Amino acid sequence: MAKRLVGTCMFGQSGGPTSVINASASGVIQEALNQNDITKVYGLANGIKGILDENFYNMEHEDIKELDLLKTTPSSALGSVRYKLADADADDTDYKRILEVFKKYGVRYFFYNGGNDSMDTCNKISKFMQKSGYECRVMGVPKTIDNDLFGTDHCPGYGSAAKYIATSTMEVYQDARVYDTGIVAILEVMGRNAGWLTAAAALAADKGLGPDLIYLPELPFNMDKFLADVKKVYEKTGKVIVAVSEGTKDKNGTYISEYGTDTAKQKDAFGHSQLGGLAYTLAGYVKKEVGCKVRAIEFSLLQRCAAHLGSLTDVNEAFMAGRAAVRHAVDGETDKMVAFERVEGCEYKCNIKLLDLNSVANKEKKIPPEWINEEGNGLKSGFIEYALPLIQGESRPPVEDGLPRFAKLKKIKDL
Repeated sequence: MAKRLVGTCMFGQSGGPTSVINASASGVIQEALNQNDITKVYGLANGIKGILDENFYNMEHEDIKELDLLKTTPSSALGSVRYKLADADADDTDYKRILEVFKKYGVRYFFYNGGNDSMDTCNKISKFMQKSGYECRVMGVPKTIDNDLFGTDHCPGYGSAAKYIATSTMEVYQDARVYDTGIVAILEVMGRNAGWLTAAAALAADKGLGPDLIYLPELPFNMDKFLADVKKVYEKTGKVIVAVSEGTKDKNGTYISEYGTDTAKQKDAFGHSQLGGLAYTLAGYVKKEVGCKVRAIEFSLLQRCAAHLGSLTDVNEAFMAGRAAVRHAVDGETDKMVAFERVEGCEYKCNIKLLDLNSVANKEKKIPPEWINEEGNGLKSGFIEYALPLIQGESRPPVEDGLPRFAKLKKIKDL
């Protein structure tokens, strides 16, 4: 049995928000407040920046009701951040500051909730603490609608986003068939290098109310083939719905969105291109080639903040992941990320497993090639069987005066 480690814990949220990231926050915070070995629980303002700026909240002052409401409150309640830590060997300034703050407040537990880049941050901090001889148990809590974290069956946040995309696609399908004139609707879905979100539109197609064509970043995009695909469907039915990942590139690695704008040339702190505008770019090409009415629809932020259409499975698993991170850390685990392992069988079930942060950081999980059809413009049944269980169950915020009641945190700082 691991020795007891008594001290403060800090929890932060990082990267793009989801509709269930706060469910994980609720799991971490409530479990930490119940642990005898954790003497104080701090929520970081804007992730890792909250440590560097010494800006965090004492979660003991929050009402339990509000912590419960976090489960159905979208976005990052504590504030998020996109901040890249340099390699400690090149510049250890931030790491020394983090160690200084940890020592000052007796921090012995650190939980970080995020995706690929966040797990990299978690891993770097863990390794520096070990190198410095400061005992601090560090755990990553997974989060990303992109579903691209390596080693886990799926990620909290994906199921709810997939549910929203599939549902919205079905609604667009109905609307796009109102008139007796031809139309091509192009749906742009988030997804930089992995097409899990765009693939979710196939769930709508499985119900007969989805896209005719789906294009993922796993395969190089060919404009001539795309236009030929669209024309083929249009000539047959007069109605075409296309779902495409915002990160789709051609064979030379150029984002297709760059064909019409320079937006993708702008980079964030992690060197990622700013994406968007792909649907409008493709709409221009289709309008010129086919000559029909074309609608470009960008789901944008709606796909990651639609808590009103959340998957109950997703919410429950996000909460479970946060709680499990705390329990495993108190039991002696460190330098790990909580992950899911699907149990084989007819009935869906996932168990918690732990992965070394080294094995997760900066790695991406993409859609298996065998789930993509031979034409490269659709999904096979293997994906449907994988994704359908993740969107099950209804989760909605409670309603007051006809509008959702989200959590209202006090965010009180220690004096």
